[in-house]
Amino acid sequence: MIYAFQGYTPVVHESSFVHPLAAVTGNVIIGKNCYIGPGAAIRGDWGQIILEDGVNVQENCTVHMFPGKSITLKESAHVGHGAIIHGANLGRNCLIGMNTVIMDDAEIGDESIVGAMAFVKAETKIPPRSLVVGNPAKVIKQVSDEMIAWKTKGTQLYQQLPQDCHNSLEAVEPLREVPENMKIQEGAYDTLRDFMKK
Repeated sequence: MIYAFQGYTPVVHESSFVHPLAAVTGNVIIGKNCYIGPGAAIRGDWGQIILEDGVNVQENCTVHMFPGKSITLKESAHVGHGAIIHGANLGRNCLIGMNTVIMDDAEIGDESIVGAMAFVKAETKIPPRSLVVGNPAKVIKQVSDEMIAWKTKGTQLYQQLPQDCHNSLEAVEPLREVPENMKIQEGAYDTLRDFMKK
């Protein structure tokens, strides 16, 4: 759902998709080919939130901040299931792992990868192309060209997903039996481990 708040109405480019079970509130600007998953909450009630083109904010994520702050998720930023971004800025083509928490005034550098369940403390500055893990989060090495290629391919799937949702997502009644000709989706993306073996 999209909610106006205190005179601010979210701006969502027509190519983007906000799931009906997500909540986008107030001073939020969503660029082209962005995907906002069910259960996501993007609250621009106390400051401006900008999602540049190609950003995805997946299921059950929260994006918010303290009053008077504004934040940007730069082009192709990828925010995994259940992550919390609170008053932090995300660099271009970065990956934020599932259930990660990134706190106020933190800066995630371009093309960085933050591992699942990491905790990035307030005011932490992560340099570009850093691989970050742990609680508290620490840089453990530089992101390779191969890892960025893998991340970029995964984000491209999410950049196609808005159009796929516009074309085919619909509310339906469930089937009561499994159809005999039901197909299973084919793999379109390797795990990082499988990708690195190639």
